[in-house]
Amino acid sequence: KRDGALTLVGIPAEPEAISVMPLVRRRRSLVGSLIGGIAETQEMLDFCADRGITCEIEMIPMEQINEAYERMLKSDVKYRFVIDVARLR
Repeated sequence: KRDGALTLVGIPAEPEAISVMPLVRRRRSLVGSLIGGIAETQEMLDFCADRGITCEIEMIPMEQINEAYERMLKSDVKYRFVIDVARLR
């Protein structure tokens, strides 16, 4: 996405090499943070809510967790999986 931003939170287990040319060509930003507490998380959620920013996820019931794992191994995943724990009650 042109003019997009990628925010990295935390530290990867291994050092990452980043190619800057795709970032420059598409006017993308790369930012990072080592920490984020409850206040920062709430600020981020409020920011997103105020601007209509949503995440792209695939909600799955707990019963499909094995299928989701297999799909992940096959790189058959478009969005992040979120397990619907609200229906576990």
